[in-house]
Amino acid sequence: MDKELGKILIIDDDEDVLLAAKMLLKKHAKEVLIEKNPKKIPFLLNNDTYDLILLDMNFSKDITSGKEGFYWLEQILDKDPQAVVVLITAFGDVEMAVRALKAGATDFVLKPWQNEKLIATLNSAAKLKESYKEVSQLKQTSKQLQEDSNLAFKNIIGESNEIKEVFKIIDKVAGTDANILILGENGTGKELIARAIHQKSLRKDNVFIGVDMGAITESLFESELFGHKKGAYTDAKEDRAGRFEIANNGTLFLDEIGNLNMPLQSKLLTALQKREVTRIGSNQSLPIDIRLICATNMPIYEMVGESTFRQDLLYRINTVEIHLPPLRDRLDDIPLLANHFLETYNQKYRKNISKIAPNTIKKLQKYSWPGNIRELQHAIERAIIMSDTEVLSPDDFFFLAQKPENNNTVEADNFNLDEVEKNVIQRAVNKHNGNISKAAKELGLTRASLYRRLEKYGL
Repeated sequence: MDKELGKILIIDDDEDVLLAAKMLLKKHAKEVLIEKNPKKIPFLLNNDTYDLILLDMNFSKDITSGKEGFYWLEQILDKDPQAVVVLITAFGDVEMAVRALKAGATDFVLKPWQNEKLIATLNSAAKLKESYKEVSQLKQTSKQLQEDSNLAFKNIIGESNEIKEVFKIIDKVAGTDANILILGENGTGKELIARAIHQKSLRKDNVFIGVDMGAITESLFESELFGHKKGAYTDAKEDRAGRFEIANNGTLFLDEIGNLNMPLQSKLLTALQKREVTRIGSNQSLPIDIRLICATNMPIYEMVGESTFRQDLLYRINTVEIHLPPLRDRLDDIPLLANHFLETYNQKYRKNISKIAPNTIKKLQKYSWPGNIRELQHAIERAIIMSDTEVLSPDDFFFLAQKPENNNTVEADNFNLDEVEKNVIQRAVNKHNGNISKAAKELGLTRASLYRRLEKYGL
């Protein structure tokens, strides 16, 4: 027989009623739990979740008024506003039934009950519980889709051989569910590539969820990714689905995955291996079906060698790798990118700059672009804001001359601490040919601290 009623909790101070109900309902439910003492309700709700709750309205202190039943109904709904509660009493009447329904009960039955009627009532309640779950999931998904739609999807711009190789890989892997690891410097467009893969995948009609792993504190990691139940901790004011749960049937993009410490890597690996998550404060695991895309600008293979990134997690996330070239390695794409940003910011700032002069393009192609496409975008935006002409000239990008690629000296009269620190960091990184671990050691910094400074100075 189909166990369509799920997990049922029955609370009644009459042991005969409890045993009779359990004998009847265990044929129709996955699990039936019984409890004589209503004071244990908070404990039971904190430690498990139930599809249906069958609650007596009258306990020994107050035999006929139903006050205790209403009190415990309120307590249950405060813990779980979507709880499906069917109240039972031997002294019911229409007035009390109406009060119970207004107070949040799903239905109301009289005892002694007719078995067929009780089963029918609980079946209807179970369908309501299922609809609650569906509505909750739809609300979460709809909210995320709305947020996602506000991020304008832009086509990846480029015709260089380097970016064409990336396009080829995207075409090969997008239609599969293979896990993807995108490697590249800051500003190279890793999230844009992830979105392009999603848009070309079989999951394109479902959500794309992006998570910046570098911005999640250790204390909020599980709540953000796996969700929590109301009351699971001090600030948990309501049930909340985690990113894994919201991304179900869609794509989950974990950016800056190299920033996770080892304990958090273990928790992530467990979720990926089991393909299920458990909200904080709940014992019920939820199956997940996601397409996983990860990205990092960190030397993840060096980190494996240094035992700061789990090798088994790396194997799990990089079925296919995509290496994004820095902008300095795809200079042929600068004219296309620059004109795209010109059009974008002309419209945004209501300007009428017709073009970028050819000698200006040459200047842009000679610059090293340590911040990659993001830096080019900001440079074009700034030039458009400040320009009073109809053509962008090299003088509109005078600020780029302040950051030559191989400036390894500090002017004697430059005492700006940020400039001095930036220059020393650049020299250390150059000295060790980009090996961050060695550069950090020479500078007396942790690798994480050095990465933060590289991000700060756009190096």
